[in-house]
Amino acid sequence: AKLLTDHVIVSASGGKDSVVTLDLCATAFKKVDAFFMYIVPDLEFQQRWIRWAEQRYSITFHQLPHWMIGEFLMTGSFRLPDLSMNSIHVNQIYNHVRQLTGAHWIAAGETISDSIYRRAMIKNTGTIDYKRGRIYPVAGFNREQIRNYIKFKQLRVSEESEYLGFSFRALMAHDLKNIKQVYPEDYEKIRAFYPFVDAELKRAEWFDHEEN
Repeated sequence: AKLLTDHVIVSASGGKDSVVTLDLCATAFKKVDAFFMYIVPDLEFQQRWIRWAEQRYSITFHQLPHWMIGEFLMTGSFRLPDLSMNSIHVNQIYNHVRQLTGAHWIAAGETISDSIYRRAMIKNTGTIDYKRGRIYPVAGFNREQIRNYIKFKQLRVSEESEYLGFSFRALMAHDLKNIKQVYPEDYEKIRAFYPFVDAELKRAEWFDHEEN
């Protein structure tokens, strides 16, 4: 059978599914590139995992603004709106990464157990989506299998997933409160990027007070 490719790009967030995806790809492919999408650049609790992964797999991460940032800046999410900004589609990020790396295939950690939508999507395309240039190495894994793989291979999950229980992708009060408590210096970086973010914590405090 003809080899489809020996070079793959991994979309890696540091969450459990993406950690296993990265490790599988590093084992199976001759060349691996990886990219990480941030909503605030240079958060140390994210950078520590990236440095670990770069060292373990001898790769360099391409760190790119998350496609949601365009909408955050355009609509003024916890900062003054910038009407010169345009919304960004995730496919624009993928195409940019392809240009940076020279590779076509992008591996991601979607599984059929994520949601009904993900199940339908992967069932429709299979684990190799030829039309979109995507592959899903852990599509058939369940939660227990992901955890066992991480333990067996002694992999490291990002601190936000391990200690905070989520990947930082939204400016929600619960997420911000935990980051402020555990990583105060990183919270200040978030506030520098989104100057009005304290308002979300105050709003949550007010609603908690009203409910009690």
